[in-house]
Amino acid sequence: MRMAIVTGGAQGIGRALVERLLADGWGVMAIDTDRVALRELAEAHASRPLATHQADVGDEDAVAAAFATFDAWARDCGADGLSLLVSNAGIADPVSGPVETLGLADWRRWQDSHLTGGFLMTRAAVPRLRGRSGAIIFIASTRAFQSEPECEAYAAAKGGLVALTHALAVSLGPDIRVNAICPGWIETGPWQKSSARRDPAHRPIDRAQHPVGRVGTPEDIADAVIYLSDHAGFTTGQALVIDGGMSRRMIYAD
Repeated sequence: MRMAIVTGGAQGIGRALVERLLADGWGVMAIDTDRVALRELAEAHASRPLATHQADVGDEDAVAAAFATFDAWARDCGADGLSLLVSNAGIADPVSGPVETLGLADWRRWQDSHLTGGFLMTRAAVPRLRGRSGAIIFIASTRAFQSEPECEAYAAAKGGLVALTHALAVSLGPDIRVNAICPGWIETGPWQKSSARRDPAHRPIDRAQHPVGRVGTPEDIADAVIYLSDHAGFTTGQALVIDGGMSRRMIYAD
């Protein structure tokens, strides 16, 4: 059985990734900061090879403890090593407010949750991925390439993940492939913990503005993860945009 770690795995896109990997026969450890969401995930998949671990991936000691837990769990499962890391954790809200009032502590929160967390998880994962033709996938964002106002901290963090992707791909190849996925608008309401779950409510214009005619779903990102992990042996250092074509549309005021 191949083993994967998904950070930010208890809700939203991360939960969809965990569930798709489980369905495809992987053993998965989901790491998240939300204890309630982790418990709900574990209860929903009690019969499957799933481990859950509460940790802040921006904390060095917490990441070390998470990997110690993973190693022990993998041994109990009869597995040897790690085949896939999906670094998905990070503050979901892209709006950090006016840059002239953005405090350094808040700036660092965005960077630590996305970029520092991605680095710390990668550093710990690399010795476990070597020799297994392993893969690392960062969940970045189209906001690495285009922006709305007052999203500087989020855009910088996601842009950093894209840069980290190609740097690591060159350093770690050919043993480990490293790619990023850049989602656009992905509706995660149905994938939240029960107290926060909500049904999608999209206006016709929300769907029509996408060349594919709809808003994205977490399953769209899960499909991309499966592609990059299982079917993309000649692909590394890439940032795969999954946004329904939105970033290819020219939009000018009439």
